[in-house]
Amino acid sequence: MAQSIQDFHDDPRNAHILIWVNGQLCPRDRAMVSVFDSGFVLGDGVWEGLRVEQGHPLFLDAHLDRLYEGACALMIDIGLDRSALAAALYRTLQANGMAGRSGVHIRLMITRGVKRTPYQDPRVTVGPATFVIVAEWKEPKPETLQRGLTLYTVYVRRGNPDVQDPRLNSHSKLNCITACIQATQAGADEALMLDPQGFVATCNSTHFFVVRRGEVWTSSGDYCLGGITRGNVLAMCREAGIPARELNFSLTQTYSADEAFVTGTYAGIAPVRSIDGRTIGQVAPGPMVTRLQGLYRQWVERDVARAEAAARSA
Repeated sequence: MAQSIQDFHDDPRNAHILIWVNGQLCPRDRAMVSVFDSGFVLGDGVWEGLRVEQGHPLFLDAHLDRLYEGACALMIDIGLDRSALAAALYRTLQANGMAGRSGVHIRLMITRGVKRTPYQDPRVTVGPATFVIVAEWKEPKPETLQRGLTLYTVYVRRGNPDVQDPRLNSHSKLNCITACIQATQAGADEALMLDPQGFVATCNSTHFFVVRRGEVWTSSGDYCLGGITRGNVLAMCREAGIPARELNFSLTQTYSADEAFVTGTYAGIAPVRSIDGRTIGQVAPGPMVTRLQGLYRQWVERDVARAEAAARSA
C-alpha cells in the first residue's frame, strides 16, 4: 500500500495540544480562524514546517529567512520580528510539554488576515495577519523509511516563476496536490515532477536526488522550492568531499541511477526504491544514502548544539 513520506503513527498526546492562534494558546478543539480568512478563502499566505530536536526547531534561521522572504514577496506584514516569532515558537513548545524533547513537528502558518468579503483583492483585508503555530508529536513512520519510497512521474509540471514562482512557499499548493493525486492513483508514494523542458525538477512534497558513479545529483533548482534540507545535503557533501552537482538531467538518467533519495524537513533523507516501476539500485538504502543519513544526523546534532549555546548566552 502506498504511504506518503509525511505519514505518521497517531499519538494520543496530540488530542490535548495547545495551538497558538494570534497570540493565544487554544485547545485543539477550539483553535479556529474566520471563514473570511485569506488563507481559507484564497490560500493567500506563507508557511514553514519545522522539525524539533531536544526542544529546538532545527535550522531555524534558514526557515525564518524563507518565511520572511515569501511574506515580503506577497506584501504580507507578519507583525512580528524574527526574535518575537522565535519566542512564540518556543512558548508553544513549552506550553505543550515539548521543551527539551524530540519527535515534534511544527507547522507555522501566516495568512494575510481576515477580509471583509470573500474576494481576492488584498485591499479588502480588514485586520492584521493571521498567525498560527501547530506543534504536534509526530515522526515519520520508520517502516516507510526502511522500505524506501516508490515514485511516479506525473503530467503536472513545475511551472515558470512568471506563472507562480515555485520558490514561494505559499499556502496555495494546488499543483502539488494534483500531482500527489495522480501519483496516489498510480499506486505510488510520491509524485516525481518535471520542469517545463522535461528535466527532473522535484517531488510533490520533497526534493529529489540521484546518485550516479559516486556523484550526488539534484535538479538545477530553477523550478523547485529552496529546500532547507536540500541545501544542507549539498553543504554536507561539499564538507565531506562528496561530488555534488545541481544540473538538468532527464528521466533516462534517473532510471539508470545507482541510488535515489528524497529530502525534506519532516523525514530528513529517505531512500527511493523504484521510479515508474523501475527498481533503482541493488538495495534501499544504498551505501551513499546510508552515508548521507549518518552525516545528516551529525548536521542535526551540530545545529542543536549551536541553538543550546545561543540559549545559554541569551
